[in-house]
Amino acid sequence: MPGKRVSRTIPVRSDYRAGSAITTRWNDNDPYGHVNNAIFYFWFDTAVNRYLVEQEVLDITGGETIGLVVQTACEYFAPIAFPDEVMARIRVDRLGNSSVTYGVGLFRGEEQEASAAGSFTHVYVDRQSRRPVPLPDSLRSVLESIAIPTDSKEPAGQ
Repeated sequence: MPGKRVSRTIPVRSDYRAGSAITTRWNDNDPYGHVNNAIFYFWFDTAVNRYLVEQEVLDITGGETIGLVVQTACEYFAPIAFPDEVMARIRVDRLGNSSVTYGVGLFRGEEQEASAAGSFTHVYVDRQSRRPVPLPDSLRSVLESIAIPTDSKEPAGQ
């Protein structure tokens, strides 16, 4: 029905399992006075890869297995602008044999509701051949620790 507003559920911090702070930069803002939508995708990439590096399951310069991004999506709920501090929170929404889909929430300051939320899918491949490979056991273990329970309807972190 034209003009009918669709109600969306806005994710909250407790829907996610891990995270890291991101500092906005002056050049993240666009002419409309808020962070440009393309920057949100940089933040998704940063949040996921920072977590994997910190957990010592991703060697970005020499690891045999690397994750290639094959899909991303984002919903925007509220603006973020320089000089806001942002908390990027992540979880695993789907864990496959050679792929993983992360849920990412971006939270301004101490706000509990997400300013934006999205998904980010990696397919893990051999660095040289670029052919999909099964997730290494160490990586799978780390990803399982932040996965949303598939048999539960309660949000992660509850």
